[in-house]
Amino acid sequence: MQILPVSRPEAVIFDFDGVIVDTEPLHYRSFQEVLEPLGIGFPWPEYVKTYMGFDDRDAFLEAFRARGKELDEQGLQALVASKSKIFREVIRQGVTAYPGVVGMLTSLHASGLPLAICSGALRSDITPILAQLGIANCFRPIITADDVRKSKPDPECYSLAFHRLLHAHPSQISSPEKCLAIEDTPAGIRAAKLAGLNVLAVTNSYSGKELTEADYLTDSLENVRIS
Repeated sequence: MQILPVSRPEAVIFDFDGVIVDTEPLHYRSFQEVLEPLGIGFPWPEYVKTYMGFDDRDAFLEAFRARGKELDEQGLQALVASKSKIFREVIRQGVTAYPGVVGMLTSLHASGLPLAICSGALRSDITPILAQLGIANCFRPIITADDVRKSKPDPECYSLAFHRLLHAHPSQISSPEKCLAIEDTPAGIRAAKLAGLNVLAVTNSYSGKELTEADYLTDSLENVRIS
């Protein structure tokens, strides 16, 4: 095991799906349960190529657009609600964190390093899993799809996460370039970089050659030492 040393940043902002927990297959399953009865389901490789990294709203909009179908705001909200209900049922069966993640989070939190989440998932999808894993108190703030208008690769979510961290920890944080984002998708990396953050990418969802915009790259957070 090769250890990747990372200089201690002023704060760390974690993506959620694909970084803390492997919920992408569960999101995919939930999307398909909603879309297949409408005749617009899609295979897993298409989800990985096109939809991974989108929030639920943009994923549904893209699915309809790609198949030449109209989707109004009322219909979109109904689909998002249906998918979220299915997802909550799925995660009640239990979700496992990626190796090393819970240990990293609890250690960094105990050391006083400010931590946040910046995710394209809904808050209702995230909070039950954080509670299951016993890490809900590690993060302030938690930015979700409920808080922004545009999904990654737009930088809105990371800019908001940084400014809320700055407000919560004014004596510890000075600038985005001294903070670190941990991501697993090209869209997430682009969003964080556009917001001015350094990025550590983990190859949980994509290969290293697809994550070259990141400043650091690892195949597991188990191998990372932030000090």
